[in-house]
Amino acid sequence: MSTKYQLDTFKSKLTNYLERENALKGSWVGLSIRSAGTGELLYSQLGDHRFKPASNMKLLTAATALSVLGETYTFSTEIWYDGTIEQGTLHGSLYIKGKGDPTLLPEDYDQFVKQIKKAGINKITGNIFADDSWYDAVRLSADMIWSDEQWYYGSQVSALTLAPNGDYDTGTVILTITPNKRLGEKPSISVYPKTDYVQIFNEAVTLQEAEEEDLIIDRKHGKNDITISGHIGIHDEPRKEWLAVWEPTLYAIAYLKAALNEKGVKLDGILTRGTVGQTAKKIYTHHAIPLAEIIVPFMKLSNNGIGEILVKEMGKYVHNEGSWEKGLQVLQYTLQKEFGLDIRNLQIRDGSGISHINLIPPNEITNLLYRVKEKKWFSTFLQSLPISGEENRLVGGTLRNRLQGFHVQAKTGTIYGVSTLAGYVDEIIFSIMLNHMLDEEEGPLIEDHIIKLITTYLKRQ
Repeated sequence: MSTKYQLDTFKSKLTNYLERENALKGSWVGLSIRSAGTGELLYSQLGDHRFKPASNMKLLTAATALSVLGETYTFSTEIWYDGTIEQGTLHGSLYIKGKGDPTLLPEDYDQFVKQIKKAGINKITGNIFADDSWYDAVRLSADMIWSDEQWYYGSQVSALTLAPNGDYDTGTVILTITPNKRLGEKPSISVYPKTDYVQIFNEAVTLQEAEEEDLIIDRKHGKNDITISGHIGIHDEPRKEWLAVWEPTLYAIAYLKAALNEKGVKLDGILTRGTVGQTAKKIYTHHAIPLAEIIVPFMKLSNNGIGEILVKEMGKYVHNEGSWEKGLQVLQYTLQKEFGLDIRNLQIRDGSGISHINLIPPNEITNLLYRVKEKKWFSTFLQSLPISGEENRLVGGTLRNRLQGFHVQAKTGTIYGVSTLAGYVDEIIFSIMLNHMLDEEEGPLIEDHIIKLITTYLKRQ
């Protein structure tokens, strides 16, 4: 190993720290540290053992997507119709065909309405069909925890969806819960985007004081009935919660119908699923921002929905099947062929890292982070990583409140019992994987301390 680093001192300081840290008692600590210049492995602790990566899995997904799809790859959405248009009436049906775009916002659906009206349609005698056949109908990844699937980070995956804002949390609505000005009364609740696709049952009460956990939000499994119960404090700030809907495809066309109705376009038929027929005619194609831009909220904000869409899209692109099975095949093949990872030592179940069954060794993560440096898209990959201490959410991301004064570009990861951090600092590539913790919220403090040891003792002499 190189003598140009204070390795012995680093090892001693690290060992002493890990032995003293009570939060690590009974936990597993995996570390891998490489030179960013040469790829030389400088330090490894359980580096070849498999750990749960949490959202460090997104490093593998992002690199593979950039390699397979390319920086300029764009998703699209199409509007079609069948039948005839006569004097403002479509004697036939309207189709909206989703091709996986995770960036569709309410204003995009408003644009769809403008294009429909521009085509001379003010009334539809048939149905509005949602064509989500670009991907399969499996909505949740194999290991999704039941208690996660109602929240934005556990949202369902569809080729046709809708996000409420520029974070691109697909298939979700934002609830805003505001305490009443009178004690004992119900808080007010608003939903964005405004939609009747979800039904709100307000059973909460405004009290003088209440803890955050006193307010309970629950979406009934298999339905879009959302119940708010418990208590909110009269002086509390309005509380925002992002909830995933059940069946995002139907959510999308329900919003489209409402937008059409608002602009005076009437529908005689129903909302349902269906595929665009061979005789249908295209009205409009909407193109999303390129993948290079989508990667930013995916990595900076650790957006799980985008990760799973990328997996299905790679399956569709390579094998013409938008499924987790085919997408993960592409992921593993590319990791081995393009980045030299030993896939026999990996277990990959999704693209976001929410699965507790994903298993990746720290040394494989640092190997990936070294190998991507030679790719033409590396600058895009690097800039997508959260940057420590940068307050702007789309710059600092999940590191915006950490490691001020250190230029760390790294991906965070957290699931129950797991905290991880991997990336670049001071010409060093690192992977820190903490597993089997009783309190994963202690993980970032431990990771930050290890980063400070790295920057102190592993600078080139």
